Amino acid sequence: MRRTATNVPDYGNWVGPGLLYFPGGIGIALLLLSLEFFLLIIGAAISLAVFCYFAYARYEFSPVGGDLQARIRTLVLNHLEWNGQGSSLDIGCGNGALTIAVAQRFPRTHVTGVDLWGGGWGYSRQRCESNAKIAGVADRVTFHQASAATLPFHEGSFDLVVSNLVFHEVRAVRDKRALLEEALRVVKKGGVFAFQDLFRIREAYGDLYDLLETLRNSGIERVEYLDTGTSDFIPRPLRLPFMVGTMGLLYGKK
Repeated sequence: MRRTATNVPDYGNWVGPGLLYFPGGIGIALLLLSLEFFLLIIGAAISLAVFCYFAYARYEFSPVGGDLQARIRTLVLNHLEWNGQGSSLDIGCGNGALTIAVAQRFPRTHVTGVDLWGGGWGYSRQRCESNAKIAGVADRVTFHQASAATLPFHEGSFDLVVSNLVFHEVRAVRDKRALLEEALRVVKKGGVFAFQDLFRIREAYGDLYDLLETLRNSGIERVEYLDTGTSDFIPRPLRLPFMVGTMGLLYGKK
C-alpha cells in the first residue's frame, strides 16, 4: 500500500527549495540572455551546475532518495549507551524528527523537545505534535519553545540529552562552546549525551582537539568524537565543507 502525506511524518528537508529556485532561476535567465550576449553562457552553466548539485543533495536527504537525514539521526541513536530509563531532552527539535526517534527507540522514556521555531526552516510546534501523533508516540513527547542558549531547566534535569545540527544555527551565541556547556548542564551526573553539529568549523568551536581536551578535563566521565562526514553512507559529493564535511558527533557520559 502506498503511503500518503497523512500517515507519514513530515520532517522537512535540510536543502530548502530556495537553494534550487535561486540558482535555477538565475541560470535560466542567463541562458536566455546568452542568446544576445554569448559570454553569459558561462554564468548560466555555473548557475545551472549549482542548481543540479543542490537538487541532487535534496534528493539524497529525502526519504524517497538516500534518506540521509534519517540515517544521520540513526547515527546519533546508535551511539547512545543508555538503558532508556528516565527523562530525555532534544535541543533544537525542528519538526520533531529526533525527538520522535528517541521515543521510538526507547519506549520507557518521556522526551521533551525544545526549539525557537519560526525563521526560514518551516518548522513549528504544531508540526511536531502532528508528527508525533502520526508516529504513535504523542503520549510520550512534549514540545516547548525555548532557546538552546538558555534552557529553562534545572541543572541535571535529564538522563539523556541529544541535539542534531542545531548549535551552529544559534545566532545569539557566537562561541558555540557555550551552547555545549549549557546542554551538558542539564544532563544528570551519570547521564548520557549525543550532540551532532559542524564541530570542524573553527570559527564556531575553535580547535577540535582543544575542545575535546577541555570537555574531558571538565569532570565529564567520557567524551568521544566521530566524524559523521566520513561515514560510509555519506556520498562523496556531499562531503564538501558547506554540506556535511564538517559534521561530527560528540557523545559520552557525564
